[in-house]
Amino acid sequence: MRLAFCGNDNASAYNISAGVLRNVCFVDALNLVPHVFLLFITFPILFIGWGSQSSKVQIHHNTWLHFPGHNLRWILTFTLLFVHVCEIAEGIVSDTQMNSRHLHLFLPAIMGFVAGISIVYYHNIETSNFPKLLLALFLYWIMAFVTKTIKLVRYCQDGVPFSQLRFCITGIMVILYGLLMAVEINVIRVRRYVFFMNPQKVKPPEDLQDLGVRFLQPFVNLLSKATYWWMNTLIISAHKKPVDLKAIGKLPIAMRALTNYVCLKEAYEEQKKKVADQPNRSPSIWLAMYSAFGRPILLSSTFRYLADLLGFAGPLCISGIVQGFQNTTNNTNTTEKVKDPSNSYLSSEEFLRNVYVLAVLLFLALILQRTFLQASYYVTTETGINLRGALLAMIYNKILRLSTSNLSMGEMTLGQINNLVAIETNQLMWFLFLCPNLWAMPVQIIMGVILLYNLLGVSALVGAAVIVLLAPIQYFIATKLAEAQKSTLDYSTERLKKTNEILKGIKLLKLYAWEHIFCTSVEKTRMKELTSLKTFALHTSLSIFMNAAIPIAAVLATFVTYAYTNDKPLQPAQAFASLSLFHILVTPLFLLSTVVRFAVKAIISVQKLNEFLLSDEIGDDSWRGGDNSVAYESCKKHTGLHTKAINRRQPLRYQLESYEQPTRKQTRPVETDDIAIKVTNGYFSWGSGLATLSNINIRIPTGQMTMIVGQVGCGKSSLLLAILGEMQTLEGKVHWTNVNETEPSFEASRSRNRYSVAYAAQKPWLLNATVEENIIFGSPFNKQRYKAVTDACSLQPDIDLLPFGDQTEIGERGINLSGGQRQRICVARALYQNTNIVFLDDPFSALDIHLSDHLMQEGILKFLQEDKRTLVLVTHKLQYLPHADWIIAMKDGMVLREGTLKDIQNKDIELYEHWKTLMNRQDQELEKDMEADQTTLERKTLRRAMYPRESKSQLEDEDEEEEEEEDEDDNMSTVLRLRTKMPWKTCWRYLTSGGFFLLFLMIFSKLLKHSVIVAIDYWLATWTSMDNAKEVRNADDTYHVAVFSILSGAGIVLCLITSLTVEWMGLTAAKNLHHNLLNKIILGPIRFFDTTPLGLILNRFSADTNIIDQHIPPTLESLTRSTLLCLSAIGMISYATPWFLVALVPLGIAFYFIQKYFRVASKDLQELDDSTQLPLLCHFSETAEGLTTIRAFRHEARFKQRMLELTDTNNIAYLFLSAANRWLEVRTDYLGACIVLTAAVTSITEGPNSGFVGLGLLYALTITNYLNWVVRNLADLEVQMGAVKKVHSFLNMESENYDGYLDPSQVPKDWPQEGEIKIENLCVRYENNLKPVLKHVKAYIKPGQKVGICGRTGSGKSSLSLAFFRMVDIFDGRIVIDGIDISKLPLHTLRSRLSIILQDPVLFSGSIRFNLDPECKCTDDRLWEALEIAQLKNMVKSLPGGLDAMVTEGGENFSVGQRQLFCLARAFVRKSSILIMDEATASIDMATENILQKVVMTAFADRTVVTIAHRVHTILTADLVIVMKRGNILEYDTPENLLSQEDGIFASFVRADM
Repeated sequence: MRLAFCGNDNASAYNISAGVLRNVCFVDALNLVPHVFLLFITFPILFIGWGSQSSKVQIHHNTWLHFPGHNLRWILTFTLLFVHVCEIAEGIVSDTQMNSRHLHLFLPAIMGFVAGISIVYYHNIETSNFPKLLLALFLYWIMAFVTKTIKLVRYCQDGVPFSQLRFCITGIMVILYGLLMAVEINVIRVRRYVFFMNPQKVKPPEDLQDLGVRFLQPFVNLLSKATYWWMNTLIISAHKKPVDLKAIGKLPIAMRALTNYVCLKEAYEEQKKKVADQPNRSPSIWLAMYSAFGRPILLSSTFRYLADLLGFAGPLCISGIVQGFQNTTNNTNTTEKVKDPSNSYLSSEEFLRNVYVLAVLLFLALILQRTFLQASYYVTTETGINLRGALLAMIYNKILRLSTSNLSMGEMTLGQINNLVAIETNQLMWFLFLCPNLWAMPVQIIMGVILLYNLLGVSALVGAAVIVLLAPIQYFIATKLAEAQKSTLDYSTERLKKTNEILKGIKLLKLYAWEHIFCTSVEKTRMKELTSLKTFALHTSLSIFMNAAIPIAAVLATFVTYAYTNDKPLQPAQAFASLSLFHILVTPLFLLSTVVRFAVKAIISVQKLNEFLLSDEIGDDSWRGGDNSVAYESCKKHTGLHTKAINRRQPLRYQLESYEQPTRKQTRPVETDDIAIKVTNGYFSWGSGLATLSNINIRIPTGQMTMIVGQVGCGKSSLLLAILGEMQTLEGKVHWTNVNETEPSFEASRSRNRYSVAYAAQKPWLLNATVEENIIFGSPFNKQRYKAVTDACSLQPDIDLLPFGDQTEIGERGINLSGGQRQRICVARALYQNTNIVFLDDPFSALDIHLSDHLMQEGILKFLQEDKRTLVLVTHKLQYLPHADWIIAMKDGMVLREGTLKDIQNKDIELYEHWKTLMNRQDQELEKDMEADQTTLERKTLRRAMYPRESKSQLEDEDEEEEEEEDEDDNMSTVLRLRTKMPWKTCWRYLTSGGFFLLFLMIFSKLLKHSVIVAIDYWLATWTSMDNAKEVRNADDTYHVAVFSILSGAGIVLCLITSLTVEWMGLTAAKNLHHNLLNKIILGPIRFFDTTPLGLILNRFSADTNIIDQHIPPTLESLTRSTLLCLSAIGMISYATPWFLVALVPLGIAFYFIQKYFRVASKDLQELDDSTQLPLLCHFSETAEGLTTIRAFRHEARFKQRMLELTDTNNIAYLFLSAANRWLEVRTDYLGACIVLTAAVTSITEGPNSGFVGLGLLYALTITNYLNWVVRNLADLEVQMGAVKKVHSFLNMESENYDGYLDPSQVPKDWPQEGEIKIENLCVRYENNLKPVLKHVKAYIKPGQKVGICGRTGSGKSSLSLAFFRMVDIFDGRIVIDGIDISKLPLHTLRSRLSIILQDPVLFSGSIRFNLDPECKCTDDRLWEALEIAQLKNMVKSLPGGLDAMVTEGGENFSVGQRQLFCLARAFVRKSSILIMDEATASIDMATENILQKVVMTAFADRTVVTIAHRVHTILTADLVIVMKRGNILEYDTPENLLSQEDGIFASFVRADM
């Protein structure tokens, strides 16, 4: 058959007698002209122009869109393309009804489509700013418009009816071309391009000028917005190197917390104004949120509605296709072909009856639906993130203005504030994510039910009723789930507390052989936790089961009803369309319960927020007026990585300031120059209305030292806070004098921050930052000054001990310092700040006497006085009174006396005498105190915490162990391979730790369940596509219905079984992993605890265990379900039409690459999101704790700035994570749409019968829903398996060797009876790769001898004491006690028969009885006797409950000395004939220590006592003294003999100690 443009079956085709324009063919040919023109003229220009232009443009501007009407143009172009597709289809369908090919019916349309695609290149004209090309486009629009109009006019003249499709298409095209022409004219008009001489200059938006902004979603074109094309670079680069904060850059200005905060704040202020005159109503946060963020939510809801309506295209198209397929197979073409070409018009109905047309429509509808759905998700996510940023900024600003009384009186606890930040804001964010569902779901459900009713009549309502009735059960299950989760949380908190205690006191537990007691207590709590986890798992599996079983039940009910109520047999078209509708209906019902739950939570969160935002604020301290410019300057330096979150344009900063700064009246009465602060007639209260301080009249002289003294609780600290304006002023005034008004030079006044006060609170407050940052606190760094300050506070020795010097992180996330060290850092901070006034609140309380003196001399008298700074000092140390220039004595909230020491000596002799006696007493204490040097002790503990530096760094890398196995210089590819590989090995470990039986059961039941579900649908297909002879039908129906019901029942039961087995397996795995981990850790060698940071071990028990408990099972379930669903669907389609497999290959390859790239990027982004969240929460809790300090220093602006940065950093990570999820979903959805298209086309051409066509399409549609879940669950599982891997890395650790060569029964009951110790040639090391700490030590201790061991730090004294308990590796020599070599004994036996008192007292939470005797072996009398020996009997008697009185965690409710005495009592309770005391008296004052020495001599008269002493005089009374140095024994004799050797080491020790 020859091809001809006008067809060769019609002679009149080329006839133009009636006029050229009356010829159809000619008009069609005319329509080709513009398209050809565009293609030939513009393509070369486009490529040349685009190539030459783009190279000049910076990277970011290639996304810059600056022509007006930009989005409208894209929408019109896409509509145009769609209409072109319809035109092509119409042409081809008409053509099939002709005898010969009529190219003119579809060729112009095809050319138009190609030209339309080339218009997408228009984008390049815009981004490369090449407006000359607009002319070509403009001409094209005009030509196309004219040719189409000619065609339309001709149709009108011919009287073609409107119902004909070709007429409609032409009409629509004319309109579209007209609109596009208008858009073009508009661009030329507004921008003055092409015909104008001087085009308008435009600048790109600020974000695009800033190369730091990498989040381009708001700036790219519509196509890239919809498909997240701009994310490709990031996701592909993640493959080459991990995504870090630099790669994701900064937030665009519109999404920053500051921008959104200003929006929300304005809206909230509006609400406040509205309710100002109604005192009982509170301003509505809901309305404020709506007015600030309402528009994007409406936009998102619109997208959502569009997506939901398009979702119904699936079932309708299935119905149409199956129906059409059935018709074509039933009546093989009987119709004659239409002969007359001039009458070849199709009506719309005929067009839509064509199966192929429907398949293409279904494909397009799916693509659109998915695009809209993802757009809706994205918009809500972005809005949710914006809202969260705004709320965090609001909460933070409120925290900075909270009145102190609120925090101290307990109206607002820190816990509540942390919950607001961590929980309530996230609840609201999640509610925003889900809220479009609230109004979209009802519409979806109603539409679905109407369509079902149309298809199946009344029986559809039965199915719908089943779904609706079962939905409340879902809600009930959801609430139960929340309850179970809460109780699980309570138990796991308790378990963590116990685990933490074990880890802190592990040394003691091992030495006393008590590990198993504490281990069982943790296991008990864990069992309770597992019980509540079981209910959690049960409800989870029920919820999963309901979700899977409801559609089966509904379908069963519907079809059975239909079979028995209707005469007509069930048609495949009806069956599969309704099946598809049921699938659509279940999702909103399942989600509705979740959304309702979130809505309830959100309402509660808003109430809490409102309460918080309306709570009391601190008064405006007008007397310390002045603007915050200085604070702003100082915050410039410390912005860290990210540049300022404040817009570069000036006004926004002023805007921020005008928001935050209450208007301050400049009332600073200029008084005499020598008074810095004056309080007149002051009455102050802590918010209760009762005056805490009354009748205060004081003056604080400028440039001098004022001391405030008085008893505990007389209001000294309150006085400082009242001056700082933290208390409520009932009456009276505080006047601040501006010191600098006398200095004319601006520089001088700038150098000292006038209105801030350097304040060191009584309870030290540190930031989570380096030591240096804590001291500098935002001031410029000055080396000399810094050194002077650290020396004055004697911090240098402490800094030298830290692993990174003053760059070591301290605080929550860093190293924990002791009280004294923290206090000294806070004092150093106050000294370093360049302020005129310094307030120190009892800086000596946690310091020992040497340090206090040093600080007084160097820091206060020298450093501060030289600087002529005004100092107010609160103290109890009266011996410093002579240094004071001015003294304020307080009593019961009133000022008792004020003046110099001389004044008081003259006027109030009584008070002076009282002070004198106190001073003498303090001096005596001083003498005593000189012995117990607390600081060296603190430094020792610090060194202890720090010494395993070398191994600490190893452990931090343990997560990267795989990468380390590769050599560093090994090429990148291996590391990348590791990054893209799924951790299958770990998955297998996890699955097998649940037991092989359960694993097998899970796999088997899963496979069976999916086979049954496939069988149900298969049965439906065969049943509906039977030839329907009337007689056979009834019997057959019963048979079919019976099989269908049995299969459905089996499916429902299997759903329950599988969901239960997965959860059950997860629980067993969690139980086993935790049990093994706990036992492994508790039996680990002591060296492991010295070298591993406690936080790292605790993390395994908290975060990782939580993931294994609660997150892995549902992820695993979801993953297996979606994977099997996809596989069974593909299998089913391939079974129906084998040709489908050919098309599947390229799709499979595409899918593989998408998931591979996504998993890597997603993992990195998830880690970024987690790691940026913690600093944000820490910053909030830090601020709330240090409020008074921040406000005294006037550093609010700097802290706000930091908060905004942290919020933005976390938000950008979260935004990118959700954009990556959208990226994946759009791609998998498009793949799904392609699968639907191929399945439809192959099954139409090859399908065996209509039932299978329906089945294939139904399954293809389910694939689109589940493909992205497969990838996302894979990515989640990969992240979660990290937890299993970390736990496993601990499980491979070596344990201590607990079994000895002797059986416990072979050891005598009362061994060691005598207490004779032989040490033979002993060599000891901590680990077999370290140097020995004891070298060939030989000693003999007779039964009952009292032995003292002394030596400098690190001489091996403590190692010797540990060797008795085999806590260290004895690799040569032996210790023999009462004739038995201890290395042969089982460890438990050995350790339970000896007693030791450690240097750091360790108490556990529980009763006193439990602390003395956890094994509950002793009588009460024995316990009381032990307490009496330890001088504690009277104190314990006075406690409520006596022996059963509670000890808080760590024994915090007793002083350090008392704790040490309890440890002694503990050793006395265990009646062992050998007692070892390791520097046990270090934290006890002299008097108590003397008593102790006597007690030890009497109570242990017949036992062997080995004392390791750090104060030599404690062992002068011993029978034998051993002096050690560097692991060797230097002197070994009685103390008398050693003292007689003048040049002996022991003698020199004693002389130094005297």
